[in-house]
Amino acid sequence: MIKNDDVSFTSSALKIAPFLHHQTKPSLPFFSQLVQTKLTFLNSLLTRTRFPNSSLLCSASLSLTRPSSPGSDPKSLPILCSASLSLSQSQLRDSTQNDSVVAQQKSGGASGVHGPSRYDEERVLISEVLVRNKDGEELERKDLEAEALAALKACRANSALTVREVQEDVHRVISSGYFCSCMPVAVDTRDGIRLVFQVEPNQEFHGLVCEGASVLPTKFLQDAFRGGYGKVVNIKQLDEVISSINSWYMERGLFGMVSNAEILSGGIIRLQIAEAEVNDISIRFLDRKTGEPTKGKTKPETILRQLTTKKGQVYSMLQGKRDVDTVLTMGIMEDVSFIPQPAEDTGKVDLIMNVVERPNGGFSAGGGISSGTTSGSLPGLIGSFAYSHRNVFGRNQKLNISLERGQIDSIFRINYTDPWIEGDDKRTSRTIMVQNSRTPGNLVHGNQPVNNSLTIGRVAAGIEFSRPLRPKWSGTVGLIFQHAGARDEKGDPKIKDHYNSPLTASLSGGHVMGNFSPHEAFAIGGTNSVRGYEEGAVGSGRSYAVGSGEISFPVLGPVEGVFFADYGTDLGSGSTVPGDPAGARLKPGSGYGYGFGIRVDSPLGPLRLEYAFNDRHTKRFHFGVGHRN
Repeated sequence: MIKNDDVSFTSSALKIAPFLHHQTKPSLPFFSQLVQTKLTFLNSLLTRTRFPNSSLLCSASLSLTRPSSPGSDPKSLPILCSASLSLSQSQLRDSTQNDSVVAQQKSGGASGVHGPSRYDEERVLISEVLVRNKDGEELERKDLEAEALAALKACRANSALTVREVQEDVHRVISSGYFCSCMPVAVDTRDGIRLVFQVEPNQEFHGLVCEGASVLPTKFLQDAFRGGYGKVVNIKQLDEVISSINSWYMERGLFGMVSNAEILSGGIIRLQIAEAEVNDISIRFLDRKTGEPTKGKTKPETILRQLTTKKGQVYSMLQGKRDVDTVLTMGIMEDVSFIPQPAEDTGKVDLIMNVVERPNGGFSAGGGISSGTTSGSLPGLIGSFAYSHRNVFGRNQKLNISLERGQIDSIFRINYTDPWIEGDDKRTSRTIMVQNSRTPGNLVHGNQPVNNSLTIGRVAAGIEFSRPLRPKWSGTVGLIFQHAGARDEKGDPKIKDHYNSPLTASLSGGHVMGNFSPHEAFAIGGTNSVRGYEEGAVGSGRSYAVGSGEISFPVLGPVEGVFFADYGTDLGSGSTVPGDPAGARLKPGSGYGYGFGIRVDSPLGPLRLEYAFNDRHTKRFHFGVGHRN
């Protein structure tokens, strides 16, 4: 038989690794390759000599010889049958017709070369099938011998076999996972041809070395390998463990996988983990219309400080998604996405955050209706004008200036918010507020004999700080200064009403001791309190309690019906208000109402039209916008 110089079998340490084409040093593939790469387990180590640039997939050989007679020359032994098969990956890639299949047969000094189809059909009668170690001796462990015999499908005693069938059983023995090599040897005996599978079992597992794993928990590895200590390494089970490790990374969205595995001498398994660390993070602004890169108005550091993903961490897609959501909640971005890219020759990943900025703000004007601004059951009209800027100085700072004007009431407000004070590592926010308002005073001081109207003017300014304390918890502290006073329809200051009740009182910072301004009392009754009563008609007190029950049901589309009942009380505190304005106006201090109504969903919120009865047998319509306060 012609010697096959292309393939030789070795029985050294088993190495498990993915195929690397024309690479001298393995490098970390990028994410799509990282996830899709599947570790291929070599059944045995094959040494390539003639084709150094191809990845050898499998090789097997079969020799059938007659036993030598005493004194005969071993080199002149007649060979009954000999065959070899080698398949390389580069050959398979070019064409299936280039598969290297060599079959040779010699008998009585004659030799010939036959095609694969003719050779595969040629059968040899086998009288006995045995499993032995690589030295041809019985295996010490009978359980491994049983595993090898159980893997055989075609090779049975008293059966005629082809070389292909023998090769397939060789693969089955290797695929059982317990053996690193399997060599079929045929020996001619007095009873016929004996087929011996000479196998080399894997080593017993006695230790684990894991390299490159910075986020993989040690306990996870211990639990994965705990059942295998002291047992022969099974490559199939090792493959399952490696798959579970890869799944652990994928389930958490982490860029990581087992890149290499080896069984070293002494039964030590060495795993090499490839984790893609974040090398750099950059911000790229895209044009809202064209999608092309453009210059942004937001400072990059304002965005970067919002991210929990940092340089040096193993990149997590789940963490990246949370960071995207966090940037969107800033309110200044229309679209945000993370684009990971491989860093050059580092095995790391560069992250590019693409952002599309929203318009920063502008002017707006509008109109609406306000409940409770007049003594009638229907509210008055109001107009509004506002200017807003959601990204002042490119630092996500908010500025809002608004003016609302009604028939009687008006309010001018300035709010400036810095959601994260620069230089603070606790994410502390700061809000500054200035407000000047005028509201009707008839809720407390109404029903005057002379048709005089009172308005309450307030000038307020304040500052507030807020900081997250733990998930879903935050702390807020602030200071507000307010100056309030009552004025008549001419704008002149008033200190007493027609009933000689005081209209004002000194205010002090932090906590009010003693008297307080009567217009600060809680007004009970009306559309957002006890329906069936006018605004503030139940009472006004230092304390109050209001309860309400509603039953709603769908009617048609956005329309729904509702039954309701309300109850309110000043808890007997009406007389403690300076001047007792409720007592002077004979307000009951407590009362209830009930009725029915309809609600319609609208862009302004729910529109409410309700008809109510109170405990004094008075009936009223109520109209409101939005949910009840």
